Amino acid sequence: QVQLVESGGGVVQAGASLRLSCADSGRTFSSHAMGWFRQAPGKERDFVAAISWSGESTEYADSVKGRFTISRDNAKNMVYLQMNSLKPEDTAVYYCAGRAPYASRVSHDYRDWGQGTQVTVSS
Repeated sequence: QVQLVESGGGVVQAGASLRLSCADSGRTFSSHAMGWFRQAPGKERDFVAAISWSGESTEYADSVKGRFTISRDNAKNMVYLQMNSLKPEDTAVYYCAGRAPYASRVSHDYRDWGQGTQVTVSS
């Protein structure tokens, strides 16, 4: 069973940066797209970013484009989300999602999910 474990969340002030990491225990990591989603209190889980199996193709939500960068290291089975210029509205639980056929914005396309890591941005 594939496990995704996120790390790197925390409490920061507006304008700061954080890097989230996601470790994938699966043996087919390099064959699948990966993504990040987030869920704020009382809201639905929203797409943040996705990356193809090779890393050549990426997708971003409009709200994070230009501030967040998704990347992956297939040799280490890791995917990252570099978050810069954080805003209070970025406060949410961030989830790593795995084993999608392509860099999808749709949560149903992902078969594996992590437990989430909390990111809190204070004003």
